[in-house]
Amino acid sequence: MDVGQPTLDHLRIFLAVADEGSFHAAARKLGRALSVVSYGVSTLEAQLGLSLFVREGSRRPQLTEAGRALLADARAIANEADGLIARALGMRQGLETELGLVVDVMMPSAGVARVLREFQQAFPTVDLRLHVEALGAVAALVRDRRADLGIAGPDIVGLPELERRAIGAVELVPVAAPGHPLAAADIAPGDTARHLQLVLTDRSPLTEGSDFSVFSPRTWRLADLGAKHALLLEGIGWGNMPRHAVAADIAAGRLVELRLPESTGLAYGLNALWRKDRRPGPAATWMLEALAGACSDA
Repeated sequence: MDVGQPTLDHLRIFLAVADEGSFHAAARKLGRALSVVSYGVSTLEAQLGLSLFVREGSRRPQLTEAGRALLADARAIANEADGLIARALGMRQGLETELGLVVDVMMPSAGVARVLREFQQAFPTVDLRLHVEALGAVAALVRDRRADLGIAGPDIVGLPELERRAIGAVELVPVAAPGHPLAAADIAPGDTARHLQLVLTDRSPLTEGSDFSVFSPRTWRLADLGAKHALLLEGIGWGNMPRHAVAADIAAGRLVELRLPESTGLAYGLNALWRKDRRPGPAATWMLEALAGACSDA
C-alpha cells in the first residue's frame, strides 16, 4: 500500500490535537472550525494508512502507538518549515542569514556568553560563526572577509578597508605566583628585566613582531591566553592578564597583583571593526551594541 503525501497543514492539525488534548481545543488554538480539524486528522490517517488517535471510549483522544512514533517526526517537519518561513521573512527585511563574529581573547568570556545567549533568542534564524583570536588576528579575519564583525584590541595598524569604533576597555594587571621574586613588597626599577615575562604573541602578519607592554628581554611567547594563565599559576614567569580572568586567583591567593615601577596596570582598549564595503546589518548592529554594553559592564 502506497503512503500518501501529507500536507504541512494536516501535520499542524495533528500536532495541535496532540498538544491540546482535544479536537475542540485544537480548533480554538488554530482558529479553525471543529469539522476542519476532524477532517484534517482523518485525511492524514488515510494518507498514512495508520490510526493516529484512539477516539472511542474516551472523552479525550489518546495517541496510538503509531501516533506517538510519528509525533516527533511531524514536529520536526513543522519546525523546519517555520524556520524556513522566518528566514525568508528576515531576508526580505534585510536580515543576515549568517553572522561571522571574531572577538579578542581579552574580552570577558562571561559577558560574551550572555550576549550570545540573548542573540540566539533575538535572531533564531541567523547562524553564527564565532572566532576567538588575539591581537592583529582579529582585524585580519575582518579584512579578509572571514568575519563580518570584530572586537579587537588597541594595537591595530591603520587599515583603510576597515571602519573602527571604540567600545570600551579591559583592565590588564601584572601578576605572578606568590612565590615569585617580583611578588615581594619592594621592587626596584629594572628588577622586571631580570625575570622571565610571559607574553601573548600574535598569529597574524598585521602586528607580527610587535611587542605589547614588554619590560623584560627574557620572554616566552604564547599564542593562547589559557596557557599563559596556567604557566603563571605554576610560577613560571610573570605577565599581564585581564583582571576579570585572574580576579578569583588574586582573591584566593593563587596569584599576586604586582606593584611594578614600570607599570601597575594597563587599559586594553577594545574596538569594533567592520569592512567599509560591508556595513553591519540588523543582526550585526545588534551584536555590536550588545558587546559594547558588555564591555562597559565589565
